[in-house]
Amino acid sequence: MQAGVTPTLTLAALGILQGLTEFLPVSSSGHLVILQALLPGFQEPGVLFHATVHLATLGAVLAYFRGDVAGLTRAALMPSRADPAAVRLLWLVAAGTVPTALIGFFLAEPLERLFASVPTAASMLLLTGALLFATDRAGERTGGIAGMGVTQALAIGFVQGAAIVPGISRSGATVAAGVFCGLERGLALRYSFLLSIPAIAGAFMLQLTTHGFEGAAAVNLPGYGLAFLLAFAVGYASIGVLLKVLLSRKLTWFAFYCWILGATVLVSCST
Repeated sequence: MQAGVTPTLTLAALGILQGLTEFLPVSSSGHLVILQALLPGFQEPGVLFHATVHLATLGAVLAYFRGDVAGLTRAALMPSRADPAAVRLLWLVAAGTVPTALIGFFLAEPLERLFASVPTAASMLLLTGALLFATDRAGERTGGIAGMGVTQALAIGFVQGAAIVPGISRSGATVAAGVFCGLERGLALRYSFLLSIPAIAGAFMLQLTTHGFEGAAAVNLPGYGLAFLLAFAVGYASIGVLLKVLLSRKLTWFAFYCWILGATVLVSCST
C-alpha cells in the first residue's frame, strides 16, 4: 500500500462512527477528540475524507426527509404554487440558518481551538447529557409550524452554531432547544434536521474551497467509497432511531451514555 494511505478498515470504521455520532445525540466532534487522545498513533485521514463523509451524511438527511425537501424546493422556486406551510417552513429554516452562519463565520476559529482540549469535550458531553435528560422530562408540547415564530428559529439556530464546540451534540442540542421552545417533538426533530442541511452543505463547501483536494494523492479510493456508503446507510438508520427514541421519551439512555463517557474521560485526564 502506498505510504500515507489510510487502511480501508480504518476508513470504514470512521465512516460508521460518523454516521452514528453525527445524528445520534452523542456528539461526533466529541468522540473524534476523545478517539485521538485514546489512540496516540491515530491520524485523521484529512480534509478530503471529512468532506466525503459530510457529503454522505448530507445525503442521508436529504433522503430521509425527501418529502420535506421537495416541499421546500417547490416553495423556493414557485412560492405562489407551493403549500403555505412549506413556504413558512422555508423562511423559518432560512431564519435559523442566520445565527449558525454568523457563529461559524466569526467564532469558528476560536471555538475550533477547543478541539485540542479533551477535558472540554468531556465536560460538554456532560452538558449534552443534561440537555437530553431534561428534554425527556419536559411536559407535552403541541407547537406546530403555524405557531412557530422567527424568535424560536433564531434560538434553535444559535444553539446549532454553539454545537461547534466539541462534546455538544448538534442533533441533541437543537432538538432540546425545539422542545424547550414549545415545538411538538416530531416537529422539533424535523426542523433540527432540515436546519442541518445548509449547515452541513456549508461545512462541506468550506472544506473544499479552503483546502481543495489537499492530500488527494494519498487517497484510498475504495476505502473512501466504502466509508461514504457506510456513513450514508448508518446515518439514515440513525435518524429513524433518534425519532423513535425522542417520541418514546427514551433520550435518557443517551444521557447516561454521555455522562458515563464524559465522566470517565475527565477522571482519566486528572490521574
